[in-house]
Amino acid sequence: MPPGNATRARGYSSGVGYPLENALFQWEEGQRELERLRADPPAYRLAGRVVEAIRDELRRRIGPTFRAEQLAELYARGTDWCTEVAFRVNPGGTPDPRTLADAAFWLHLRGASDFAGGRQLALD
Repeated sequence: MPPGNATRARGYSSGVGYPLENALFQWEEGQRELERLRADPPAYRLAGRVVEAIRDELRRRIGPTFRAEQLAELYARGTDWCTEVAFRVNPGGTPDPRTLADAAFWLHLRGASDFAGGRQLALD
């Protein structure tokens, strides 16, 4: 396997300073936390509105066609904007907007051209 592919297989990209594997771990944990909110229907509905607002902004920022590494790159540049979106939708800030941002990234990942069923596809 050429060096670039070995690096990519570990979740790194030559142009990405943030490993995809780290992002996946955080995003998946955010999704698990979101699912735990199902036990509290009002909190879950509110969280769902926040997550969808963040995903709307993700669509604007990354476009309709993207790869998993590009999403991780966007995440690595910072998610303060996610918190701003979350507070616009829910000024109370509960549930935790950072956790909801992670859940939004996880859900948005399903649209990546190189990602399916919880694993990265080799498109090169």
